[in-house]
Amino acid sequence: MIITNKKQLKIYKKACNLSTKILAVLKNKLKSGIYPIDIDNYAQELCKQYNVKPAFIDVGKPDNPYKYATCISINDTVVHGIPSSTRKIKKQDIVKIDFGIIYQGFYTDHCFTVSIGKPSPNNEKLILTAKKAVQSAIPLAIAGSTVGDLGNIMHSIAKKAGFDVLKKYTGHGVGKTLHDPPIIPAHGKPNTGNKLKQGMVLCIEAQVVAGSDQVYIDQDGWTVKMKDNKNTAMFEYIIIVDKNKPKILTHTLDWPIIV
Repeated sequence: MIITNKKQLKIYKKACNLSTKILAVLKNKLKSGIYPIDIDNYAQELCKQYNVKPAFIDVGKPDNPYKYATCISINDTVVHGIPSSTRKIKKQDIVKIDFGIIYQGFYTDHCFTVSIGKPSPNNEKLILTAKKAVQSAIPLAIAGSTVGDLGNIMHSIAKKAGFDVLKKYTGHGVGKTLHDPPIIPAHGKPNTGNKLKQGMVLCIEAQVVAGSDQVYIDQDGWTVKMKDNKNTAMFEYIIIVDKNKPKILTHTLDWPIIV
């Protein structure tokens, strides 16, 4: 997706504003003792209220489509966590909520991580490192940069802090579909990979992991967990590539990491 006129930009800004509003409500609902499925139910109710469609429902293979508005991934579940109706959220859980909508044909997709109550020092460092890694890549999303430029800084920040990033899952373009080109890994070499063009709409993301980057997919066909059972954090922001600095469409950068 490349934004080519003011009308498209206006619609996309509206889409991201609505999506961020819903995401903010979900964040404020998070607390110890609540079931993740209750958070998902709130998301679906708010989508109806705002007359938008959840972007994740029916994504995937026809024999196992995703059935929820959110992915809620806790601790060593890194992405695509199915909202549980049996396991309550607990104090010191690291909770990642990934969410998106479809508004007038445009897709959104963004994610934040929080700790439920005061985290351990290492968990706090993990979450802050993931946030810093992705936010440090955003200013590089200008016309002429490469996806390797963004990936390199994300990986470098994670490694410097003693963590790693997942290689299997990546950022991506977004627009008329949930996943557009280009693929944006959270690792890479500067000046390599696809060049960014003015007007591109991108989801810049990284999954930062406390141990190895090896994962497996659970029996449900969706939930991605760490093989070493160590904790993870993820952030994802929607931006538009511009000449000198990107336009940030999801205004969640200053959200606190503790609820």
